[in-house]
Amino acid sequence: MSDQRGKEGKQGLTRRQFLNYALGGTGAFMAATIAAPLVPFAIDPLTRSSGGNFFDTGIAEADVKSDFPLMAEFKVHRKDGWVEENVKVRAWLIKDEAGQVLAMSPICTHLGCQVAGSVDASGNPEPSKDGEWWFHCPCHGGRFTVHGINDPAKPPQRPLDVYEVKIEGGKVMLGNLKQRKV
Repeated sequence: MSDQRGKEGKQGLTRRQFLNYALGGTGAFMAATIAAPLVPFAIDPLTRSSGGNFFDTGIAEADVKSDFPLMAEFKVHRKDGWVEENVKVRAWLIKDEAGQVLAMSPICTHLGCQVAGSVDASGNPEPSKDGEWWFHCPCHGGRFTVHGINDPAKPPQRPLDVYEVKIEGGKVMLGNLKQRKV
């Protein structure tokens, strides 16, 4: 039997230990290489501020009625990765039963098509021909009331999304878009 101790009496590294250390170190290096770029994506939502970005629609609160929605178009500065641009955003504004301004997204909650309201030839709002449904989605026939509540018999399974609303100096300010809680 040979003794694997060196001159100082220390036991040397066995082949099995060396391979375990080498493969373990290589695996740790590869895992760190894969995980390191993902860390900023995990931390980014925590570092973003939320709720502080409200944009002026240019519409006075007094101009928003409770019978028909009013279309608001405004520009928002958006930064997405390396692209920074001013984007035109739309929202339908109406006062709800409590007299509060409700700002709805014009995007159907089914597949993201643009919903349109019932208007006459000159562009003025008019009651829809089928009664309570005012917004219509051209893609799959979805229907919504003037307050954005969906028709349960049609494809959209939830109401139109809403913007956070703040009234500042008599003007309607809109914030982040969120799903409506009904």
